[in-house]
Amino acid sequence: MNPALQSNNAGLDYARLVRKSKRLEPIPGAPTLRLAILSDAATQQFVPLLRALFHENGVNAEIYEGAFDALELEILNPASALYSFQPDFIVLANATQALRGRYYQAAAGDFLETATSRVVEAWDAIGDISTARIIQFNYSLPYERPFGNYDLKVPHSFYSVAAALNLRLAEGARKRPNVLVCDVEAIASWIGRKNWFDDRLWNMAKSFCRLDHLPLVAQSVVDIALAAFGRLVKCVVLDLDNTLWGGVVGDDGPMGIAIGPHGDGEAFYHFQQYLLSLKRRGILLAVCSKNNPEAALSPFSENPEMVLRRDDFAVFVANWENKVDNLRTIRDTLRIGFDSMVFLDDNPFERNLVRDRLPEIIVPELPEDPADYVRAVSELNLFETASFSDEDVERAEQYRQEAGRREVARAFSNIDDFLRSLEMKIEVARFEPARIPRIAQLLQRSNQFNLTTHRYNDAECEKMMLDGNCVPLYASLRDRFGDHGLISIVILRRTPDALTISDWLMSCRVLARGVEQFLMNYVVYIARREGLPKITGEYLPTAKNAMVKEFYAQFGFEKVTEKGGRTVWHLDPATYEPRTVYIREEGEVSMAAS
Repeated sequence: MNPALQSNNAGLDYARLVRKSKRLEPIPGAPTLRLAILSDAATQQFVPLLRALFHENGVNAEIYEGAFDALELEILNPASALYSFQPDFIVLANATQALRGRYYQAAAGDFLETATSRVVEAWDAIGDISTARIIQFNYSLPYERPFGNYDLKVPHSFYSVAAALNLRLAEGARKRPNVLVCDVEAIASWIGRKNWFDDRLWNMAKSFCRLDHLPLVAQSVVDIALAAFGRLVKCVVLDLDNTLWGGVVGDDGPMGIAIGPHGDGEAFYHFQQYLLSLKRRGILLAVCSKNNPEAALSPFSENPEMVLRRDDFAVFVANWENKVDNLRTIRDTLRIGFDSMVFLDDNPFERNLVRDRLPEIIVPELPEDPADYVRAVSELNLFETASFSDEDVERAEQYRQEAGRREVARAFSNIDDFLRSLEMKIEVARFEPARIPRIAQLLQRSNQFNLTTHRYNDAECEKMMLDGNCVPLYASLRDRFGDHGLISIVILRRTPDALTISDWLMSCRVLARGVEQFLMNYVVYIARREGLPKITGEYLPTAKNAMVKEFYAQFGFEKVTEKGGRTVWHLDPATYEPRTVYIREEGEVSMAAS
């Protein structure tokens, strides 16, 4: 969600976006995203909105607009203009009105199977030809119910068929990592079907909804694409008094605050349940409160009505310092960007201060009534994601373990002794099918420690896994405090005279542990083992990866070219001195790492 649109989707105005789309200039240095849209509705009014919204999110969008109602003609032809365009995403924007037309022309008993097959066969055809990710619209449910409330009991009514088809699309997408669902039905339900459809506009211009609602669908497509490109909210930072509970804990005490499943505290109880659901899907929670630390912590241990507990928060900052500085502390502790953070505070002064001083942080307006907190935050769709893995569930625990490591580090006088004490073990292995979802997720999400910031999806990772000239590696790390999980990816490509480092990225959670030194030792080991006289690598600058600008220099690589910030580096593996590390190897790795 574009921070400019944080207040009740005020920026999603059809006329404003159309005007903006007519005067767009390419954003220098911004990433380019290639998106194709195919539909059985007209898209002429929709595409300008996409261009404007991508632009407002700092992305240059190149958009291919397919011919009206010609999905199969383009999808099934490998030589079509669709595939020549080489899109990153293909949007299949199916319309309920077009579905209705086919429904009434078909045999009722066979229609659900036929409609399901039509969509699924299109997905699989695209997957056979292209590595593009598919964004599939589901169907807004029709307003007509010939049987009234009995309609859902009639399996072949149009209403029942549309509902069943949506369920089948969701089930099919779960089996296909390259398919993402744009939940148009959720948007239509939010607006209300009475106001969603415009039959006159469909008859005249084949628009699948009223024009003033098109920006909501366009924003949903943009949210999905940006999430797949690594634009993600990773952390929600929360005030406490009158945000997480009612009242002021310093005055009311831990048992006097308003929190609970009934009465005055129910709104806050519901809000905490919502936050807990975010934490369980991998969003980090943090506290930034002006409070005495002891008072701020007391409800979590003493009030049995609290849904959230201290262990649910990756970082807990409570003091009387200004919140801008405290947010910087939280950012540095978690090692994430400000643009990955959402700040929720009931106080307008604090919200405006953070917006002014830290404009990258998303700071939504919270309504005066806490009963509306969940609705207001949900409406902004801040937590879009394009993947979900077991490691997402463990993320908060991993950050708590990291806090334990830092506490132990304070007891050591030098870094070497501390690293030895961690008893680290690393596994380095070639990409494997079971790991592909997490590998693709890390490739999509890593921004800071990422030398080239190429975004590969599941299909592209599988292709590399099967390529004999490619050496795609992942690394997992654990120590005596716990398992960091899969934390680094190095993709190597062989040529007759060189080993090329195509991609190198790492989670910032494991910086300064020796992982990058271990992996460079391993890269050189491969080059020497295969008799390759040169290792090459490049750095492609982005707005976020300046921290690795001199990555190759620290390992003795020579810079051979530099243009527009892009640098190319060479190393003679015979001259490389292996770096000392305090990490023990396990799994497939079989080389001396130190």
